[in-house]
Amino acid sequence: MPALEPTTIIDKSLFIEDGDLAYEEEILRNPYSVKHWLRYIQHKKSSPNIDAQNVVYERALKELPGSYKLWYNYLKGLRMQTKGKCVTDRAYEDVNNAFERSMVFMHKMPRLWLDYCQFLMDQGKITRTRRTFDRALRALPITQHHRIWPLYLKFVSMYELPETAVRVHRRRLQLQPELAEIFLAYLIKIDKLDEAAIRLAGLINDENFVSREGKSKHTLWNELCELISKNPDKVTSLKVDAIIRQGLKKFTDQIGLLWNSLADYYTRAGLFDKACDVYEEAIETVITVRDFTQVFDAYAQFCETLISTKMESTAESGPTDDDDIELELGLARLEDLMVRRPLLLNSVLLRQNPHNVLEWHKRVKLYEGKPREIINTYTEAVQTVDPKIATGKPHSLWVEFAKFYETAKQLDDARVIFEKAVLVPYKYVDDLAAVWCEWAEMELRHDLWDNAVKLMQRAVTPPTRKVDYHDQSETVQVRLHKSLKLWSMYADLEESFGSFKTTKAVYDRIIDLRIATPLIIINYGLFLEENNYFEEAFKAYEKGIALFRWPNVYDLWNTYLTKFIDRYGGKKLERARDLFEQCLDGCPEQFVKAVYLLYAKLEEEHGLARHAMAVYERACDAVPKPDKFEMYNIYIKRAADIYGVTQTRAIYEKSIEALAEDQSRQMCMRFADLETKLGEIDRARALYAHCSQMCDPRSQAVFWDTWKKFEVKHGNEDTVREMLRIKRSVQATYNTQVNFMATKVMNTQAPTNEMEKLEQQAMENVEKTMEANDQAKLVEATKTPAADKGIKFVRSETVTEEQGPSTAANPDEIDIDADYSSDEEGETEAASGIDVQAVPTKVFGGLKDEEDES
Repeated sequence: MPALEPTTIIDKSLFIEDGDLAYEEEILRNPYSVKHWLRYIQHKKSSPNIDAQNVVYERALKELPGSYKLWYNYLKGLRMQTKGKCVTDRAYEDVNNAFERSMVFMHKMPRLWLDYCQFLMDQGKITRTRRTFDRALRALPITQHHRIWPLYLKFVSMYELPETAVRVHRRRLQLQPELAEIFLAYLIKIDKLDEAAIRLAGLINDENFVSREGKSKHTLWNELCELISKNPDKVTSLKVDAIIRQGLKKFTDQIGLLWNSLADYYTRAGLFDKACDVYEEAIETVITVRDFTQVFDAYAQFCETLISTKMESTAESGPTDDDDIELELGLARLEDLMVRRPLLLNSVLLRQNPHNVLEWHKRVKLYEGKPREIINTYTEAVQTVDPKIATGKPHSLWVEFAKFYETAKQLDDARVIFEKAVLVPYKYVDDLAAVWCEWAEMELRHDLWDNAVKLMQRAVTPPTRKVDYHDQSETVQVRLHKSLKLWSMYADLEESFGSFKTTKAVYDRIIDLRIATPLIIINYGLFLEENNYFEEAFKAYEKGIALFRWPNVYDLWNTYLTKFIDRYGGKKLERARDLFEQCLDGCPEQFVKAVYLLYAKLEEEHGLARHAMAVYERACDAVPKPDKFEMYNIYIKRAADIYGVTQTRAIYEKSIEALAEDQSRQMCMRFADLETKLGEIDRARALYAHCSQMCDPRSQAVFWDTWKKFEVKHGNEDTVREMLRIKRSVQATYNTQVNFMATKVMNTQAPTNEMEKLEQQAMENVEKTMEANDQAKLVEATKTPAADKGIKFVRSETVTEEQGPSTAANPDEIDIDADYSSDEEGETEAASGIDVQAVPTKVFGGLKDEEDES
């Protein structure tokens, strides 16, 4: 049963069933209770008769017309009953009437308005829907309008009614201006670009606007520029040129894009000459390479597009004189643009930093072959660059400017440039000194020696008052008289073209000003020596030594001492010794080695040998640890050459105590080798035993092999056993060290085991040899009388291969000879097989020759 009008008389008996009596009684008792009516309606939902449920709703609403819950559920049920029916069905209109009746009481409920409007949208009733939305906005309070607008906007966007939709959007913006981006997107969608541009410009100018989409003012500005530049025929209400130029001032990080947008606007508008003017203006004003690249590429592409378009149109319609002229102009413009690119890029860099000296020099090179432009560039450069904040060397601009006139053989003009250059307030004194030096060199290049000397005299003239060279508050002109660069060139000029007196005065003045360097002092000394003023040269060296400290004074001392020795040799030996002692007093240890060697050489050549040995001994104590080993080697060699090798024993002993372990080990082995050569076997064995305490058998196999060979050649069974005992003791000592690395043990484990095997094999060979010798002794005892018995000794040489295959079986076997010689039978040493060798000549030093002569 459809919804009934309020005047319709309802026959209750038609819809009341037996199960409804309890609910009817409750309603009679509580006709104004929503809870009882809803309970009755819930009971009726199980009834197959839908009209019965609607009748109960109508009865309830008649008693409670202000109940939102009853109206909402009733209208929801009615909408559900219309599903599947045609929109022209009578049921839809009945539902609409029910909504209208509900709005009499529920006009402040936005949910019912939304349901009503959505239901009308589903029916496709455009005008009625729009009016219903308007009624809802008028009926609801303004705080509830935000619930209506989304559906309202969705409704107006469903149909091609742009004017209505625009009006609705405008009304909404009056209430919610922060949602302007939605309206903006809709305007662009319906191609109303003029109003879109106006709205977008308004958003950019509104300082209080905050984009809900997270867009910055910069992004909005780019969108505006793109919108107005690409649609010049649709955007007519805004001044495009003024807007983009305002953006150029405001957004300096997007200058290139904005200039391209402005040029694109004129291009799309068909104003090609205006677009070219915009590109040229952009190229002349951008200050970054990125913006320049963007504008230049766009400009080149624009020119190419114009040329290609003109060629296509000419090919279709036939060429005319005007077309040919325009085509040639376009080609000339493009070619000129490509030729000017390096110069334009240089202009960009100079606008970015006008005090960049290097870029000014590059600009001059770009104008090569154009003297007028070069002069203008140099003039602009020296007027623009501030020496205080310049990047590079600002004085080089003045120098190159003067050289340009010099190349053109205009010396007077070059001198005028230099005169102006020396008055510039440079930041550093060296810059001003470089200008004076370049000026003097220009005079020298033209053989004007007097002018160059006069310039140097003028430059080094001191001011009338005392000025500190390092005082930055003073100008560079008043501090110039202490410039070492100027004085060095002045000294060179005086040496080349002046007299001895003037040159000496210049050097003395440099020393008096206390600006000399060790090189200046050395040059001064060489100059005096060339003029045979040796004592004056030595005085100059002493003055320089007084000025400097170590390590700067090392070169002066080295030169001074060398020159003094070359000059006097041994004539002034005491003075030379005083100089050396003065040099060594306070000398750092890294420099004492060379000084001591020179000192010792002096004593060897012109002094006493014992003095030389004393110097070597002092040197060994004074040099740093890395040089001690080398110094001891020199000491030992010189002692052996002068006194003989026997006098080196004390030096070896001292070196073994003073050197590090590795170097001490080498010294021990060399000392033992020396004692072996001298026939001192016991001393050599004692040295090997001493050195063994710092030789780990696992890492110092070379030492133990050397000692083993020594014992095989010079020892006997007892000495070999003692060596092996010492070796095991040392190995046990190193095995007990906690800090010995396990990895090293693993790496050396195999060689150690092999060494033990070799030792065991050697001992077995010794025992076998001893048994064989015992048997030989028994046989010999039966053949020789008892009086011939005596103490036997091991031979000093190994057995050769000729002795039989038994000796070749084991190369480490020790042959113990059965023949012994008695200590009491000294006269039979030659017969016992002991070789007699001559004592080496080095043992006697310089005494051997005297004995031979006597």
